Parts: sequence; structure tokens; C-alpha cells
Amino acid sequence: MSRVTVIGAGNGGVTAAYHFSKLGHTVCIYDDPKFDTQINAIRKAGGIQALAEEHGCQMCFPGFSPIRLATTDIEEAMNFGDLFVMVAPSFAQEPLFASMMPYLKDHQIILLMPGNYGGLVLKKMLKDHGKESLKITFADAISIPWACRIVSPGVITIMGLKEFLPLSIMENGITREEATEKLRDILPIPIEILANPIAAGLENINFGGHPLLTTLNMGILENYNGEFNYYKDCCSVATSKAAARMDLERLSVGEALGIKLRTELEAMNALYASDYDSVYEFNRASTTHGKINNAPNSSKARYITEDVAYLLVPCYELAKMCGLRTPIVESCIHLASAYNDTDYFATGRTLESMGFQGMDKEEFLAAVQAL
Repeated sequence: MSRVTVIGAGNGGVTAAYHFSKLGHTVCIYDDPKFDTQINAIRKAGGIQALAEEHGCQMCFPGFSPIRLATTDIEEAMNFGDLFVMVAPSFAQEPLFASMMPYLKDHQIILLMPGNYGGLVLKKMLKDHGKESLKITFADAISIPWACRIVSPGVITIMGLKEFLPLSIMENGITREEATEKLRDILPIPIEILANPIAAGLENINFGGHPLLTTLNMGILENYNGEFNYYKDCCSVATSKAAARMDLERLSVGEALGIKLRTELEAMNALYASDYDSVYEFNRASTTHGKINNAPNSSKARYITEDVAYLLVPCYELAKMCGLRTPIVESCIHLASAYNDTDYFATGRTLESMGFQGMDKEEFLAAVQAL
């Protein structure tokens, strides 16, 4: 069994800490002192509770799991072990990593769930801070394993679990095989190793559904305060057609870079062991996603602030580098930027922020091959 530190105490982080403990691992969970509500509740209770039922639906993996250490002291969290699982919005990855940096040691593993090209950004941060000699292994997962929510401080619901988790590993100090073995040991589902973090970013299952459906449905989302089921109620025949067109743009970027990507439908069916004929049918009928009303209620929701800025912007930049047009991706970024008075083309995850500034396609592919 492993000693694991979970960095981040949102929906995914609290669920990760719960499930790792339930599997027999010794767990620490950390969050910034400004966001201490979950940490304080977990510390007081001695662990995390998962409900058996919510909104009249049966939930997965109910029970109580003890947590060895719940802390807002980053030094304490970093000294707990050598395996760190960062489960945080992409915009929090850099500030969290900056706080971790003074306590990094050789041969540590940092798994980002989701990655969204974050391992590349954190590797660049090491270089920018003169610490590129540190042997840190970064792994970028396409998502988190769970469909989950925090119900109240220290209390979660787990609605479902993916069949497997695709991720990439940038080995450094330990071999990819060693890192794979350690990650397989802690994760509750099998893992699929992808070629590199670019593939992991482009494979994120949130690419199609979240940003476009949220952008297209913003009026009803805001006016009705998100009081309905997002996947079932926001996906229509027409919106699913637009999402399918945007998915073709993502696939064209993968093809230009020599990366074979699953279609959105193939990914959904594979990850959730289903056999739907269309994305529309999946969103309308999926029992995993239909258990609770969970729609975002504003343009500040992470389906915009994270998925547009950290999934669509990199895809747009990769397409531009390859000489491709992605009009629906680009339109979605423009609309989201207008909604939030933010230029996501500038503030999102750019090739420059990943360490690929000024590279043409051939130089980029060579740099990725060397990772």
C-alpha cells in the first residue's frame, strides 16, 4: 500500500482521498488555507463519508474512510510521501505547484487529474525557477475516474466510475514502467498509457460536451440557476450536431500531429461501458450522469473558465501551428471571452505557457518526441 498526498479538496480531490483510503492506502489531503472548509471538516470527522443514496438514486462505494492527515500546511503535506495527486481546476495548478516547489525532491511523482497539458506547464516552471535538474515525473490524466459531488463539508456522493483512465507519463528519475506500476497501485480503475501529454490533452472527454453546450445554453443556465440536469436538458439534436462538428476539428488536429484520437462517442462508450449510437443518445440516457441536477448556473462555471481556457485554447493554438482552421472551437472561445470580459486567447493555456514558444510544427513534434 502507498502513502498518497491529494493536492486539492474540491469534488474530485475529496473523492480521490476517500477512494484511495477505501482501497487501503494511507492518505493525506491538502488545500490552500484560503479554502479550508473541507479540510477542517475532514480533520474534525477523522475521515470522509460517501452517501449511499442522494435524490432517490443509489450511489456507488458508500461508507466512511479514515484520512490520516488533513492539512493546510503545504510542507506537512509534501513530507507525507512521494506520490502526489493534484485534483484541482487547471487555473489552480500553477499556484499550487509554486507552493509545492520548495519541498520537491528527486523521484517524486505528480499525477494531475485532469492534466490539460499541466505537466508541460509545471515542467517549464521548474526550468524557469532553476530547478530543471530535479527528477520529477509528471503524469497527465484526461479526467478524474469518478462522477462525483460534494454534498456538504466532508460528505460526498459518487454517481459512477469510468472503466479506465487514459494518461500520459513524462518519466524523469524513475522509468515509465515504475511510474505506471505506482499509479496502477493507487487508482481504482485500470489505466491506459498515452504517448504524450499532447495526446492526453486532446483526449479529454470534456472537450466537446462541456464548453460548447454551456456556451449555447447560457441564457437558460443563468435564468434558471442551473436547476436541471445538464447532460439531459442541455443536449438537443441541434446542439449535438454542433458538438459533433467541433469534435471533427479536434480530430483533425490530432491527425495533423500524428495522434490517433477517439471520437467523442467512442470515448464516452469506452469509458462508461455503453453502446449508444450518438452523443445525443448518450447524454439523454446515461444513468451515470442523470442521477442529479448538476448544471452550471453562470458563465463563471468551470465548464467555461477551465474547459474553454485549458482545452479549447490549446486546440486552437495547435491547429493554427498546423495551418488548420477550427471555426467552431474559435467561435466558442470568442463567445466565452465576451461572456466573461476575458480574452481567453491570451489568458488560456497557450503553447508559450507549455514551453513551445515560437516553434513551427516540425520543431514542436521534435520537442514532444524528446519528452
